[in-house]
Amino acid sequence: MKKLFALFALFVLVNAGIPQHGYAQEGTSGVTTEMADDSTAQSQPAESSPAAEETNETPEAPAENQKEVLSKMQMVKKYFIEGDPMFMAFVLVCLILGLALCIERIIYLNLASTNTEKLLSKIDEALRNGGISAAKEVCRNTRGPVAAIFYQGLERADGDEGNIAVIEKSIQEYGSVQMSLLERGLSWISLFIAVAPMLGFLGTVFGMIIAFDKIAAANTINAAIVAGGIKVALLTTVAGLIVAIILQVFYNYILAKIDSIVIEMEESSIQLVDALYRRSLKK
Repeated sequence: MKKLFALFALFVLVNAGIPQHGYAQEGTSGVTTEMADDSTAQSQPAESSPAAEETNETPEAPAENQKEVLSKMQMVKKYFIEGDPMFMAFVLVCLILGLALCIERIIYLNLASTNTEKLLSKIDEALRNGGISAAKEVCRNTRGPVAAIFYQGLERADGDEGNIAVIEKSIQEYGSVQMSLLERGLSWISLFIAVAPMLGFLGTVFGMIIAFDKIAAANTINAAIVAGGIKVALLTTVAGLIVAIILQVFYNYILAKIDSIVIEMEESSIQLVDALYRRSLKK
């Protein structure tokens, strides 16, 4: 009964409110429409302003980053053109070729690195179980200069295991071959490191000559002519020094990597000779 009474009361209230609403619309239609127009006109900017602000704020950061990148690229292009494209092009070629050689050497040296402790343990196990042939198979399946040196030593030990002097000599000779392979291309990198600043200095000299020619043609000492000529002349020197610094950093890293590999080769070779010597004594 309570539910029925509540539904009946709700029905009466709804029916009682409909005429009043209709009357209010009929009596104040013009006022309400004007108020509605004013309220919508006032509410739309207020409601749309946060969204507009959000939409305006979100793409600002990427757009600013793109503008900064473009401005930097344009600045580099401007300096490249101002610094005499002929000399700047030679400096750029030195940078490209030097970086290509450095990347090739870094990849080669990283692939040439070997876990010598793991390799020595495998060779010891192979010598105990299968002899020299099994140890040679382990070296053949392992990549790197250390495994190649071990293979040459085991190749000499296969004929005469007791002659340790022959094994040591073969390891040393083949070790020098592997060192030359590790250092291949370094002379070209050092050449580019030396040539890049020299090209920059050469461009500076030519730029100064051109600046003095302009001063002589103007028949007066103008600060704008002098400053502009010196600026253009020094741009090639800056470019050459930057290229030399970049290549020098890579060159020193490559030398340090080669030194670490050579030390591993020497230490592991001594351990291999000791293992072969102990095996010969047991026989």
